[in-house]
Amino acid sequence: MGRRIRAAGKPDYVIVACLAFLILFGLVMLASASSYLGKTKFDDSYYFLKHQLTYGLLLGIVGFLITSRIYYRYYEKIALYLLLFSILLLILVFTPLGLEASGAERWLNLGPISFQPAELLKITFVIYLAAWLSNNMQRPKSFWSGFVPFLVVCAIISGLLLKQPATSSVAILMAVALILYFVSGAKLSHILGTVILGLLILAIIIYITPYRFSRISNFLNQDADPLAGGYQLNQALIAIGSGGLWGVGYGQSTTKIHYLPEPIGDSIFAVIAEELGFAGAIVFIGALIFLIIRMLLLVKTTPDMLSRLIIIGFASIIAIQAFVNMAAMTGLIPLTGTPLPFVSYGGTALAIFMTMGGIVVNISKYS
Repeated sequence: MGRRIRAAGKPDYVIVACLAFLILFGLVMLASASSYLGKTKFDDSYYFLKHQLTYGLLLGIVGFLITSRIYYRYYEKIALYLLLFSILLLILVFTPLGLEASGAERWLNLGPISFQPAELLKITFVIYLAAWLSNNMQRPKSFWSGFVPFLVVCAIISGLLLKQPATSSVAILMAVALILYFVSGAKLSHILGTVILGLLILAIIIYITPYRFSRISNFLNQDADPLAGGYQLNQALIAIGSGGLWGVGYGQSTTKIHYLPEPIGDSIFAVIAEELGFAGAIVFIGALIFLIIRMLLLVKTTPDMLSRLIIIGFASIIAIQAFVNMAAMTGLIPLTGTPLPFVSYGGTALAIFMTMGGIVVNISKYS
């Protein structure tokens, strides 16, 4: 007999409200950060905002509305197919359908639409791991039926992402995978072994790849070449420092005009700190932390391990990606090119985070 579907209750409106605030905040800040770039490149100050609204917000709303209505246990049946589909898209990136930009092959070009398969993987990989680990609670403790298959899947995904290259995506997804593996009851020795092996492989890849090694060298010697390798970080720190407590005012950033690289991408946090100051940055960070805590509190009331692992996976992705972005912009870790969740320009990323929110909201109906 099939599993009985529980009656749906009310969704967690606090999570919905928090998501709405972060999305609105992101659009408002993108409008400011992209105004000069849009005016100079496309003679339209709102070019990037319009694109984000069309390909990010609109698709995200559709994704949110659909997934918030689909009973979350349905994903258990199609988890493997979702992952295989995402892997296929990753492979297609290296075919003529792939689109190269800034020396990386991370996009699929399907006529008027281009998107990053790695973003979709953030959902499908978490769902697959949640379904696989919750299907047999003894599996995470087993070496041959748990640990080895886990390593194989992680190795395949990491290899495809590193070839793009998308090193930061690998680090984020593998960190989330380890969190889910640990939470499901895996042996500590398996976790430690995976971490040591992963760090060793990553160190070798960084050492033999000039541009990756250069990023680490620039991070360790930030003052050695401030006009080259350390330029972006120095400009980001200047922007953040210029904001002070209350900021220079919305739309009044000067570093975004001539100095700050990627002001609509991974450097947008520096624009937030410059225009809204420490106070504005804290409000944004506080909203992110509140969303993550609210999601993790939901775990206590979820009805099964599948829903717990899905929520923990999504909350971990948001938390780790946000930390990596802001830590890189403040000089705590090397620059990674990781976008800021809900804020950085990128329609695919925004739609994916909104779709994650829809799945979490659906789970909250059964808590």
